[in-house]
Amino acid sequence: MSRFKVSKFRHTEARLSRRESWISDIRAGTTLSCGNHIKSSCSLIAFNSDHPGVLGIVPLEDQGEERRHVTHLGCHSDLVTDLDFSPFDDFLLATGSADRTMKLWRLPAPGQELPSGPGLVLGPEDTRVEVLQFHPTVDGILSWQPMGTWCRVLSGAGMEHWTSNSGSLTPEQSLRPCRVHRPTRTARTAGWHGQAPRNTLCPLDSTRCVNMK
Repeated sequence: MSRFKVSKFRHTEARLSRRESWISDIRAGTTLSCGNHIKSSCSLIAFNSDHPGVLGIVPLEDQGEERRHVTHLGCHSDLVTDLDFSPFDDFLLATGSADRTMKLWRLPAPGQELPSGPGLVLGPEDTRVEVLQFHPTVDGILSWQPMGTWCRVLSGAGMEHWTSNSGSLTPEQSLRPCRVHRPTRTARTAGWHGQAPRNTLCPLDSTRCVNMK
């Protein structure tokens, strides 16, 4: 008897969907960064366009039209190095950039006009923001590099009120997120462990990871 259970998917293969369901007119750009160049929530897809600092936004599902139209969101003055959707809010998007800032965007539902500005701007940091990531199981926790910071944001429309692991913050203090660790090398990836606000950072020139608690 085999020790391993044979997968029922061993003879399956991927097949392209019908051409009618393809998303055309995608003008994606090539970005030299360690972050994500395309991200999807359950409602929207965001990707780096061929213009630095501009993201393409397209609905994940068609809206009864023959083709899905791509709209463009001007996010930063330099290239977008990483982006991430909140796992608790399909329309809350965080972007990091080589302009050393990070922004939170409240995107509208498909078919509505994109916002003219971000809901919140953080920075500028000492160097460009390389990677960022929302916590997968705790609502509102966001981590980014290179500063090794984490902060708590609201998933609702009022993103001006922040809290930290030390308690509530005033509006003035909320603009200065809690810094819990400052690594000596630039991070390439960021990942969360379990449900605690702990982040793992992997430097560019080392396989050793740093845990932030």
